[in-house]
Amino acid sequence: MCDNHMLMKTCRPIPEGTPPITGHDLEHLLSHTAGWEVDNGVLTKVFQFEDHFQTIAFVNAVAWVSHREDHHPEMMVGYNTCMVSYSTHSIGGLSENDFICAANVDHLVGD
Repeated sequence: MCDNHMLMKTCRPIPEGTPPITGHDLEHLLSHTAGWEVDNGVLTKVFQFEDHFQTIAFVNAVAWVSHREDHHPEMMVGYNTCMVSYSTHSIGGLSENDFICAANVDHLVGD
């Protein structure tokens, strides 16, 4: 499920001292990101593809989103899978930017 509200937003700089999103706010945002999970302050989802070519096309599309938003995930790429993980390192946890990018990545594959 792709959150259209998040698709309309763009990433913004996070002011120093901003706390990571937790509690009810985190649960609310997570409820709008189907298939994404949070573990130790990292938002992660594994995407499955038919073959390596589709996987690499997806990786390149995620790179485009990352460049546009200036917010970059960790990616672990396999033959037909790609695990995408977001975290805002400057605050040591999750920010709205992570969820904006997750929505954009989901939109790439029509989730």
